[in-house]
Amino acid sequence: MGPPPRAGALPERLRIAVVSDIHGNLPALEAVLKDLQGRGADAVVNLGDSVSGPLLPLETAQLLMARDWVTLAGNHERQMLNPGPDGLGPSDGFARARMTGVELAWLAALPPTCRFSEEIFLCHGTPDSDLDPFLETVERSGPRRATAAEVEARLGALAAPVVLCGHTHVPRAVRSRSGQLIVNPGSVGLPALEASNPWVHHVETGSPDARYALLERREGHWIPALIAVPYGHAAMAALAQANHRPDWARALRSGYMS
Repeated sequence: MGPPPRAGALPERLRIAVVSDIHGNLPALEAVLKDLQGRGADAVVNLGDSVSGPLLPLETAQLLMARDWVTLAGNHERQMLNPGPDGLGPSDGFARARMTGVELAWLAALPPTCRFSEEIFLCHGTPDSDLDPFLETVERSGPRRATAAEVEARLGALAAPVVLCGHTHVPRAVRSRSGQLIVNPGSVGLPALEASNPWVHHVETGSPDARYALLERREGHWIPALIAVPYGHAAMAALAQANHRPDWARALRSGYMS
């Protein structure tokens, strides 16, 4: 799970790397880590949905377990461990079948949200839900950017200056009307997907790159950077195809679903 939240005031200069939605794509995560070595970070946080998918879930879990990171449970960790009445979906079922008791126990201990420090709050979707998007709103016609009022409503009473969220796979940084910074780093491992909450829709970043964010504190202000890293995505597309997931293969190859 990583170290406990930081107490007290943060140092004047601090760099935090933010990853999310790795989805078992170990080569994409390794590319992010290599890129991060050249930039430097004082801490790394992982916002969940780490292993679900037809790629390398066990190997990804083992790498994460060896890291001193704060890691959240996303909706897919919850669904893997507590299937609904329809059972496990194909991505969750593939990942769970490859876990041992050690990895499952680690997943079960991950928190759904976390206050990393007095200034930074971590969630997967929103503070209240691991399924709801924070910075987008899904309508029957598809997803759109959330309005300022919708962002405020999703913040609720949360007063943290910085809120880090994932889930939608869309990298964005937004300031609320009160000045709070909300950052979604995008997805490390899956650049496009078909989702169904509350209606079926596609998310497409238009690039196969791995995504993450760097958050830097300078003179009391938080400055976000959204980063895209190329990696050997063709091999992961081929693996998804071999594991009978042509939808994932298409997404990994191009960043598009169509």
